[in-house]
Amino acid sequence: MALKFHHHQLKNGLDIIAEENPDSHSIALGLFVKTGARDEDPKQSGVSHFLEHMMFKGSEKYTWEDVNRIFDEIGARYNAFTSQEMTAYYANVLPEFTEQAVEHLAHLLRPSIRVEDFTTEKKVILEEIAMYLDDPGHRLYERLMEQHFGNHPLSMSVLGSADSVSRLERDEMADYFKNRYGPGNMVMVATGRVDFAEIIRLAEKYMGTWPRVTAPREQAGPLYKPQRITLPDPKLNRAYTMAMMPGPSAQDEDRFAARVLADVIGDSDGSRLYWALVDNAIAEDADFGFYPHDACGSFYLSLVNDPERTQEALDIALKELEKVKTDLNDDEVERAKNKMASSLILSGEVPIGRMRSLGGQWIYNKEYRSLEQDKATLMAVTPASLKDLMKKYPFDPMTIVTLGPAKE
Repeated sequence: MALKFHHHQLKNGLDIIAEENPDSHSIALGLFVKTGARDEDPKQSGVSHFLEHMMFKGSEKYTWEDVNRIFDEIGARYNAFTSQEMTAYYANVLPEFTEQAVEHLAHLLRPSIRVEDFTTEKKVILEEIAMYLDDPGHRLYERLMEQHFGNHPLSMSVLGSADSVSRLERDEMADYFKNRYGPGNMVMVATGRVDFAEIIRLAEKYMGTWPRVTAPREQAGPLYKPQRITLPDPKLNRAYTMAMMPGPSAQDEDRFAARVLADVIGDSDGSRLYWALVDNAIAEDADFGFYPHDACGSFYLSLVNDPERTQEALDIALKELEKVKTDLNDDEVERAKNKMASSLILSGEVPIGRMRSLGGQWIYNKEYRSLEQDKATLMAVTPASLKDLMKKYPFDPMTIVTLGPAKE
């Protein structure tokens, strides 16, 4: 039986979407909020991620111990994530536990934000920030985003800084929650073995009184410029280079072609960068990818190599980016499309994977796209359309940041 899409909006403005799959044996439920690092005041950098942690500290009815216990009692696979552009909370359960899961997610998103929990969790966040500062890849990525996007809000760190998190007050977080966590800025998603009439009833029962919020994301586009930065760290014995350049947005139909192009250039196995750098032992890792952001997008390049070969590896990678503009062939494009189509369908067969995809689509575009639509758009990509894409986005201007041991 074909998958069936449903949409309903409660009186308070809460969007509810579902993709019903009668052949599924489970149901995935999620609440996606259109808020993330790019929506924060710089003085409160990191509040979205910190707030995600606080959701699991309990509501007026439940404590943090209850939150985990209840999810465990119904056998849920549950988690949350925060990005630059959205925050999501979800659970995957057997259909007979649908109501318990909806109720618990509803309580999760009405947190008490108790002062004692806030104080305790702040220490956890600060430890997490310190841990990530020991990760060269994370440090490099954060600096790359900061440099590439400049004054644009996408330059903001998801974790925030030790300074911004230390200064954050409980009431500031409560105000941020009040202004952004409500109908009008969120969507409830259900996928798998869905009884949509029941989902609507449960949403009305547990979320129907939530106040609507108005939180438009009105931000001017980024202003890019070419730049090259080197960050010395004598403790490192490898060199890490990342580069970023403009690409299609999450609203741009070219985003499908951009994913195919990124796979051709820099997939972990069998791509152009693999054969030019990894197979030849010039770099240990060479990756090229694509991020579709809200209203803008980015291609990125990542290299890990011996410090003495940093410039050599980068020169080869940049040469490959120029070559691909003129010598794309049908075989490599077809291979990339087939691989990506397989990944798309396989992940879409699992309710929790499909739930995450639908939630992201709705947050960005308020639209539903079936697996068949996505696959058809993907398979329609040709070498000619990729060449047209590279005329629009010619890998320029480029921000390049290298992190490695200081030169003698």
